Amino acid sequence: MTKELLIILIICTLFFGCTTESVDDRPNIILLMGDDHGWEETAYNGHEYLKTPVLDDMASTGLRLNRFYSAAPTCSPTRGSIITGRHPNRYGTFTPNWSIRPEEISIAHVLKNAGYTSGHFGKWHLGPVKANSPTNPGAMGFDTWLSHDNFFETDPSFSRDGQPPTQIFGESSEILIKETIKFIEKSKRENKPFFAVVWFGSPHEPYSGLEKDLDLYQNLPDSLDQHFVSLTSMETGLRVKRPLDSVLQERYAEITAMDRAIGQLRTHLANNGQRQNTVLWYCGDNGTPSSGIFNTPFRGQKGLLYEGGLRVPGIIEWPKKIRTQRTSDVNSVTSDIFPTLCELVGQPTPKLPLDGISIAPLINGNMKERSEPIFFWNYETNHELEGRPEPYITPELQVGTTPLAKIMNGKYTRTFRNVHHTNITEADYDGPKAVLDNRYKLVIDAQKGTSSKELFDIIKDPAEKNDLINVHPGIAQQLEMDLLNWQQSVLHSLKGSDYQ
Repeated sequence: MTKELLIILIICTLFFGCTTESVDDRPNIILLMGDDHGWEETAYNGHEYLKTPVLDDMASTGLRLNRFYSAAPTCSPTRGSIITGRHPNRYGTFTPNWSIRPEEISIAHVLKNAGYTSGHFGKWHLGPVKANSPTNPGAMGFDTWLSHDNFFETDPSFSRDGQPPTQIFGESSEILIKETIKFIEKSKRENKPFFAVVWFGSPHEPYSGLEKDLDLYQNLPDSLDQHFVSLTSMETGLRVKRPLDSVLQERYAEITAMDRAIGQLRTHLANNGQRQNTVLWYCGDNGTPSSGIFNTPFRGQKGLLYEGGLRVPGIIEWPKKIRTQRTSDVNSVTSDIFPTLCELVGQPTPKLPLDGISIAPLINGNMKERSEPIFFWNYETNHELEGRPEPYITPELQVGTTPLAKIMNGKYTRTFRNVHHTNITEADYDGPKAVLDNRYKLVIDAQKGTSSKELFDIIKDPAEKNDLINVHPGIAQQLEMDLLNWQQSVLHSLKGSDYQ
């Protein structure tokens, strides 16, 4: 601490009674996220077979967010919500492989203004990670990155700071944590607080696992070998059907390996004297996919706006501020991460429409319910591509470079898109959508091509079995009106009006 800052702090304390923390007390921040990791897939949430000792320990010592939601039931949109605090439909990240827009203000930009050094490690999926991409992690404010355009398996290929991808041999979660630890050590040498985003490739299919992890799941129910699921073949990159028992064995092995890697990170923070003042926030990016569904307590799966597609694990560890274990049933969502971190480091939020709220009061134990609803919307992209819309970004800049196991459009890499949207039409309001207040959830047109309205009491009926639309029509009508007003705001943003 400088002499000048010490004098200011003493004056503030003596004359104004305040307890403003010094710059040196700014927390380090690490955001961890599993890929396709559903709420029920942790031992602490009651899974009968999964072994997640590290996440269990985090849940037993930190703040367990029992009702934590992904902003969307698929990955790219949710990732955009974390980076911006805004619903992804505002900037055209509608579904996987739709990029973010270069004008968006990211949480890395904000934290840079607060003096943080920042790094991204793992899955990006908001545009190519190559050097000339206007939506790579560097363009979004990160100082360094070891990243992949999409998902990855064992022995993955990553791009380091935009350079051509190179293969790194090993278990992918452990690779990311080793890189994160190097980044942490460098920031400590430079005496700067750090912000690390670690987005794992696990447990996204196709699945694989180390022998020691596979061995943990040899005794799954015999009946599972009679149930076949469709997923990507590690050998061909094409779809294949396999019995669920061997698929789950590999999926659970990936989750356990990811859990172990998180433990290595926590151990390093403890040994390095940094764990007390590090915010460690874990969540999933969407619900469990069809290839991993087993004994879920929820309706639906990845891609759907029911709880099974949206509810994910959520845990915050920060020993300096969260001194005893707490479990919260307050609704929170990935869009909340941005404004929460802004408040924690004393930075204002951008003067743009945000869809998340700060849950810093929840961390402090002073928040009993959410101040505004959470909105969900699977945008209908078919009409978005009609009539050759103008690309938002030059197409060659949207071509990815990092290889993955799954073939799409005849290749092992991904190409992204984003388009200009200049006029609002009635069709723009289409697509499955939902709104969740502190008790009720209204789901409209739950699946593409359907026409329905359902109302659920999520507190009494988290499995969404009992439709109350005819019991509480007034509540449903008010929620639908709130949803429509929100959609109007989103479409105003989609036109690019926020950037003017």
